This record gives sequence, structure tokens and C-alpha cells, in this order.
Amino acid sequence: MNEPLIQRHWAALTAPKVAPAIATSTVLILGRIWNANGAEHSTGNAALMVILAAGAATAGAFASAGRAGDSVIAGTAFATSGGLALAGVAGYADGLPLPLLLWAVATTAAYGIAARYWRTDRRDTVGYERQTTTRREEHSHVERVEALRAGAQIEVARSGAAYAEQLATALITRAALPGFNPQALTDSGLPELPATDTTKEY
Repeated sequence: MNEPLIQRHWAALTAPKVAPAIATSTVLILGRIWNANGAEHSTGNAALMVILAAGAATAGAFASAGRAGDSVIAGTAFATSGGLALAGVAGYADGLPLPLLLWAVATTAAYGIAARYWRTDRRDTVGYERQTTTRREEHSHVERVEALRAGAQIEVARSGAAYAEQLATALITRAALPGFNPQALTDSGLPELPATDTTKEY
């Protein structure tokens, strides 16, 4: 059977494409707000962000190490480390050029990482669609064969019923003929016919 076509809303199609830019822009804006509220040239705040960013990067390195490494956790940890570093620079710097430069670098890196996952997802989607199409075609072929077989069986059954009806009509007609003697057929070696009432009222 044909599956219903689902048309996705334009917002659902656009959201993954703008998510990296929105994320880095949000971090930059929060960093500048933090800058305006006392983080500018604050050594303690800068040291805190350095420690947090280094901790997130270390967690990402441990998560990606070895064969049992989890790429999702590692990617999340590295993204968190980059976001903390961007926020720290945006909060500590007294001008916009350096934060904007880091924002552009972070946005470019985010799109580079996201593009890899988009390609993988697209490849998986295309593979699934091909597999589904192949399976649907195989099932359609089996359904057509079974429909032909069922139709042939129905036609055979109809032919058998028509033959039986014609045979019964012939036996009844023959039994109704004048002078028909079923005992003479039995005596001649033919199989005995079922008893039929041949009495007719004239």
C-alpha cells in the first residue's frame, strides 16, 4: 500500500540550518551582557571561564578516547568548551573586534561539524528510502502473483461447479427420457446410478 506523503513545515526544515548560528550568537550576546555588568577585565571571571572551558575540553578528550568512545558526548563536551571560551572572551574583552572574530570562527566550526552530521543523516535517509522502495516493490510483486493464483483457483472452482451442474442436468434429463432403464446399465457393467424418480404425470 502507498504510504501517505508528509510535507514538513518550512520552519522544521530551516531550524537545523540556522541552529549553529543562533547558538554562537546567543553565547556572544550573553558574553557582552556579562561584560557590561562587570566582567570586563575581571581576572577572576576570566580564570573561571578558562577552568570551565579546559574542563569541558578534557571531558571531551576522555569521551573520544579509545574504541568505546562516544562521539555524541565528545562533540557536546567540545562544543561546550568552545562556547565557554567564546563567552569568556566576549565578557573579558573591552571591544567588539576580538569577540566578533571568535564568533565568526566558532560559527564556521559549528557549521563544519554540523555539515558532517547532515551528510551522514542524508545518506542514512536515502539508504532507508531505497530499502523501503525495494521492499515495497518485492511485496507488490508477491501480491500480484498471489492475486493471479487466487483468480486462477476461483476460475477452476467455477469451472468445476459449472461442470457438476451440467452433469447433474444431463443425468436428470436422461433419467426423464421414456424407456430409460438404469438396471440395464448396471447389468452391462456400468456403475450403478443413483435412484431417480422417473414417474411423470401427464
